[in-house]
Amino acid sequence: MTKTLPFQPVLSCQPLVVPFFDEGTYTFTYVVKDPHSNACAIIDSVMEFDFSAGETRYQGADRIIRYVQEHQLQLQWILETHVHADHLSAAPYIQERLGGKLAIGKNIVQVQEIFGRIFNESDDFKRDGSQFDQLLGDGDQMSIGGMTVYALHTPGHTPACMSFVIGDAVFVGDTLFMPDSGTARADFPEGDAHQLYQSIQRLFLLPDQMRVFLCHDYGEGRPAQHESTVADERKNNIHINSTVSEEAFVVMRKARDATLAVPRLIFPSLQVNMRAGHMPEPENNGRVYFKLPINLWSH
Repeated sequence: MTKTLPFQPVLSCQPLVVPFFDEGTYTFTYVVKDPHSNACAIIDSVMEFDFSAGETRYQGADRIIRYVQEHQLQLQWILETHVHADHLSAAPYIQERLGGKLAIGKNIVQVQEIFGRIFNESDDFKRDGSQFDQLLGDGDQMSIGGMTVYALHTPGHTPACMSFVIGDAVFVGDTLFMPDSGTARADFPEGDAHQLYQSIQRLFLLPDQMRVFLCHDYGEGRPAQHESTVADERKNNIHINSTVSEEAFVVMRKARDATLAVPRLIFPSLQVNMRAGHMPEPENNGRVYFKLPINLWSH
């Protein structure tokens, strides 16, 4: 992976960023607004799912929709930093009500191929990313009003992880956490601790003052926080500050990942999110079902 940036950040642009926190999955969703127009994007939305009852809810998404409508914003993009394994996306629900285009990194096709096999999907499940409106490569650009969004490929947690640089803000998905919480796991299929280290080195090339917006925060004995800076992460991140070598990081990451439980919502999340937030097709009785692979992680 190249240790350069395929663009020059525009620090003079300072988007308005409003976080929405889902306590059930410790996930932050962001509404990102152009300061000079009503154009906005939504990054990493959440659909609530009661696993024991098999019920979906949209309370968090409805709250975001109300915010957009009450502030008379124009939704242009719904962005996914990656195929999340810990929460279900509300992207189609939001798109149906507010419009906008849905985008994700182009390596979604690799993720679809992997989990298409794991869930034994039929040929009807497309593995070409066509469920999304746009697939993004490293350095690709799009616009939110007068702001430019730069896509930065940051794999390691998953092959398709994409960070989004918008003015003086970067949205890093699960790649980094708050400095006292460290970094994302890298033990999912096709995850790679070496890649994760190199991806974070690319993020560390961004200017010190750049705001870093995180997809998750688990509290660690304090109130949940959603924002850091590149300088703070580079200096104080407990897993990967500027003094940590790649070898040391990989050893730490593999040892830590071996102790982590499988995310509670991993199986429904993957089956929905690899479909761009859509449910699997109903079966012949008209009902939707999730598959639960048995002993997947022990073989």
